[in-house]
Amino acid sequence: MTDTDGRSDRLDDCVAADEVPAPADRADDIDERAAVAEEAARAGGALANEHFRSDIDVETKGEDDVVTEADRAAQRVVIETIRGTFPDDAIVGEEEDERKTVPDEGAAWVIDPIDGTHNYVRDIPVWATAVAAVVDGEPVAAAIAAPALDDVYTARPAGAFRNGDPIAVSDVSDPRRAVVDPTIWWEHDARDEYARACEAIVSRFSDMRRLGAAQVVLPTVAAGGFEGTITNLRANPWDTVAGVFVIRQAGGRVTDLDGDRWRHDSTGLVASNGDLHEDVLAAARAIEDPD
Repeated sequence: MTDTDGRSDRLDDCVAADEVPAPADRADDIDERAAVAEEAARAGGALANEHFRSDIDVETKGEDDVVTEADRAAQRVVIETIRGTFPDDAIVGEEEDERKTVPDEGAAWVIDPIDGTHNYVRDIPVWATAVAAVVDGEPVAAAIAAPALDDVYTARPAGAFRNGDPIAVSDVSDPRRAVVDPTIWWEHDARDEYARACEAIVSRFSDMRRLGAAQVVLPTVAAGGFEGTITNLRANPWDTVAGVFVIRQAGGRVTDLDGDRWRHDSTGLVASNGDLHEDVLAAARAIEDPD
């Protein structure tokens, strides 16, 4: 359940809790960056969608990671779109030769051409193309296109939106009515942590969902579909930065395992509607310390 009329009050509370850097420290061309982020996410998502549910080759990058030519082609389209307006900005991405860390100074773009590739190759429509514009290490605009779901999420200083309509985090404050997602996949040698995450969720909240694509999970929290999502891992920036910004602009809260404001290099990611943050944080901490 969402309440856009109450979004401002919750957003004010979460801004204080998250200690968001002052806008004066950010770029003065945010509107243009927001427009380019949306254009790039839509373009990359559209190309990936052309190959969705087709006979595309799948390569294995590691024990639990796969990639397709659609990932590479969508990334090229995203980068070309960004370079058309911001040719000198750094680009942080998962595929090919892009840098892997977010710079603490200057302008950069954090991109994921297909987040949820395991879903993509299994013909499950829960995947997205994510683009975040970052200045001095902080996101200033983001867009997440999930074309197989017919959804585009955007965020800028004015707020967060789905398909152009304002969104807000859930107003649920009772854990017994809350739904939480364990996001970011645990490797096979850490499945005990995955099991503890599931136990921590189902013992505290009404239900658990696992969508398998962080950049779909995070905007789902922003739009009030989930009350929270957790991981104890250090997540890759391309899996998280855009979605975290959407949550914050929708009035939610995102921290690390210590309860400090989440950054692209934080350990653990705990996102919530704000009202239930301490409960969601306790669940995340139980992954590491079940006692």
